[in-house]
Amino acid sequence: MTVVVKLGSTLVVDGRGRVRRSLLRARATEVAELVRGGERVCVVSSGAIALGLAELGLARRPKATPQLQAASAVGQGRLQAAWAAAFAPLGTAQVLLSAADVADRTSYVNLRNAFDALLRLGRVPIVNENDATATDEITFGDNDALAAHTALLVRARLLVLLTEVEGVYSEHPATEGARLLAEGDAVAGAAIGPSTDLGRGGMASKIAAAQLAAGSGVPTVVASGRGADVLGPIAAGERRGTRFRADESGDSAFRLWLRHAKPAAGRIVVDAGARKALVEDGRSLLAVGVVGCDGTFVPGDAVELAGPDGAVFAKGIASAGASELAGRPRGLEAVHRDRLVLY
Repeated sequence: MTVVVKLGSTLVVDGRGRVRRSLLRARATEVAELVRGGERVCVVSSGAIALGLAELGLARRPKATPQLQAASAVGQGRLQAAWAAAFAPLGTAQVLLSAADVADRTSYVNLRNAFDALLRLGRVPIVNENDATATDEITFGDNDALAAHTALLVRARLLVLLTEVEGVYSEHPATEGARLLAEGDAVAGAAIGPSTDLGRGGMASKIAAAQLAAGSGVPTVVASGRGADVLGPIAAGERRGTRFRADESGDSAFRLWLRHAKPAAGRIVVDAGARKALVEDGRSLLAVGVVGCDGTFVPGDAVELAGPDGAVFAKGIASAGASELAGRPRGLEAVHRDRLVLY
């Protein structure tokens, strides 16, 4: 089984734009120990943009996408070199992903096979978003979300999101009376701090990523990335930080991909009878049960399914396009039951 470990920009890069080499070595030493013990480990590392900003003489993270892409292109090589040095002599591999890579089913399966080959060969994949080509329309949003998607992609047994603080607190950690929340179930209503100048993420993004992964069957821990012994105890099950317990969904790899990675291109509204046939009887959706369509989807696109009340209850792969479903022709299949996931 695989452990996915994510480190944020402020753990990897200091305030002057320099790599925190001692911290990287400490975490790499722990990862190497896990690998020697039979674990397979992926590292999701932020820091490329932060390193690029420093080299380009920019003190704050810009908002313009081209500047961010340039900073990432400048900093990514430095980031990978820092991890390669930290892991020597254990080998690493660079894997840069975009949201489009995981949205396409063929690409998704190829990625999973590539990860499996690297891990079988004893390499530690260093994963980051391909910021140099990502745009606002095709981005994970932050590396916490990327880490959650990576954990689902490799069917990890554990996701660890390392941060500057001990975990999720009831209020800002500096607030008097703030309590570390040991269980993810208790985070509702917690005071969440803002993101940093160098990174997109913050505690809110970590909670969202943890809930995504745990809701899909991957237990997740949000914990401090500082100190001598971090990953070993967490991987062994010791109580550290805030743990989000896994839901035993039992979804297949295809349904996890469909639920979380494939963006919906439109929506199909169905009548009450069709909703019952889908939810209670496990049937396919036929065009005769379609009330209306939103969007201009085509066969192969993902679509949300909504009932007469407008509430979305499923997501599936369209067998027919929106234009074909007009008029509710009999005998035409809209979504096959094997390409459908219920919410």
